[in-house]
Amino acid sequence: MKPSPGRPLEFDPDAALDAAMQVFWRNGYENTSMQDLLDAMGLSKSSLYQAFGGKQALFERCMTHYGDEMIGALRAALQASPSGLAFIRQFLESVLDEARGVCEARGCLVLNTANEFARRNPRIAEAVAQGLGRFHDVLQAAVERAQQEGDIPKTSDAAMLANFLVSSMSGLKTMSKAGADEDTLRGIVEMSLKALR
Repeated sequence: MKPSPGRPLEFDPDAALDAAMQVFWRNGYENTSMQDLLDAMGLSKSSLYQAFGGKQALFERCMTHYGDEMIGALRAALQASPSGLAFIRQFLESVLDEARGVCEARGCLVLNTANEFARRNPRIAEAVAQGLGRFHDVLQAAVERAQQEGDIPKTSDAAMLANFLVSSMSGLKTMSKAGADEDTLRGIVEMSLKALR
C-alpha cells in the first residue's frame, strides 16, 4: 500500500542522498546501476522512486547536494583565510592531498560530470553549468579580495581570472586522477599563482 503524503519517511533522506552522491562520485553516472544505488542507500526501488524519482532525478539532486557542501566549505574557508591570495593558494593546493594519498583521487563531481556526458544531456549540462558558476562566484570573490589587499593588480579582470582558476583546477584534478606526482602538480599550482600577478 502506498504511504499517504503526510506519512513520515522511514529513512533519513539526507543520509540516503549523501550515500547516492558518494556512489555517483566514485563511479560516474553511466557506470552506476540502480542496484548500486539501492545497496548504498539501503532502500527498496519503490522507496527510491517515491522519495527521489528516477536515476537522473536523483543524480540532479546529488549534484545540487554536492555543490551546497563544497560551496559552503569554500565560502567558510575564504572568510577564515588571512588573505584572498592565501585562499586561492589553499584552493589550488588541495589537489596535492590526492597526490600524497591523503584522500582518494576522485576529482570533482561537477567536473567529472562535465567530462563524462554533460553535452549529451541538456538537464545535466544545466546542472554542471550551475555548479561551475557557483565555484566561479567564490573564486571571483577571492580574486576581488586579493585585489583590494594589493596582491593582484586591480586592473585585471576578476571574472576572467576566476575562469582561469576554474580551468586550472580542472586541469589539476584531471592530472591527479591520471597519476601525476606531487612535484608536477605543485609546479602547476605555482605557475597558476604567478599568472594572477
